[in-house]
Amino acid sequence: MATLKHWLLISRIPFLSVVILPFILGSILSGYFFGKFNLVIFLLGLLGALFIQLATHYSGEVYDIKEDRLSITLEKNFFTGGSQVLVENIIAPKRVKIIMRVAIFLALVVGFLLQFYFKTGSRTLLLGVSGLLCGLFYSKPPLRWVSRGVGEIFIAYAYGWLAVNAGFYIQTGHFSLLTTLISLPIACAAVNIILINEYPDYPADIASGKLNLLVRIGKVKTAILYALLVVCAVVAFCLTLAKGFPVISGVFYFPVFILGSILAGKMLLQEYKDRQRLEKMCGATIIVSLGTSLSFILGLWARKLW
Repeated sequence: MATLKHWLLISRIPFLSVVILPFILGSILSGYFFGKFNLVIFLLGLLGALFIQLATHYSGEVYDIKEDRLSITLEKNFFTGGSQVLVENIIAPKRVKIIMRVAIFLALVVGFLLQFYFKTGSRTLLLGVSGLLCGLFYSKPPLRWVSRGVGEIFIAYAYGWLAVNAGFYIQTGHFSLLTTLISLPIACAAVNIILINEYPDYPADIASGKLNLLVRIGKVKTAILYALLVVCAVVAFCLTLAKGFPVISGVFYFPVFILGSILAGKMLLQEYKDRQRLEKMCGATIIVSLGTSLSFILGLWARKLW
């Protein structure tokens, strides 16, 4: 029998933070640089982003069930293989599809409210719909980005540029080159979450015919790409400081830089071959992603205080 615990599991609540922090950052940027921040708009926008993210999670649970079933028998770790709630038949896929559609509907309602009632800008709904297309169809046919070798690109867009700039746009009604630059290290870190999580799923993905980037280019080249994205993230972060972002952010980012560098080294040394080490590396990569957004946020907070 399904319980609240099982619904929370398929909702993947802890992973909502990957979109929450960048959205908060974009919203704070609007207040810091332009003095524009509306709490109601912020809360509604965040709610809409969460509905989109939940729909994405439900879509993954339903349409990746074949791979998740294989993953548990081949190379399961804590961060992959889904929640296993559908695999174990605790909740029927059709019920999850219903909740997924409800989340999509609520996200669209929020988008309409923001654009037409709160007048947040003519691109508000477009931003939300683009997020839905990226997240919902990451796993869902017929588009199923994850099997076309472009899923990682959509992740970079949705969890990097979109998450930051949507929060910024609904407050200001326009975009900014600085916010785009700020979103780059966040996008790089988000893609690395996907890349490293593809490693334990590799045997299941091969068996099920899922053609994600790891399957297409192999483990060694993906490890090199992971390391290159760490370098790109650091360079982009430094560029934001050069373009006027509070330098104090670099202090908060330094531990993230160290952790990211260690992980890049481990990937190049092929430590992903050890299951236990790989699981820890998956968790640490999420910390790098969250730490990148948090470094920007703490930098703004510290600059405001001083």
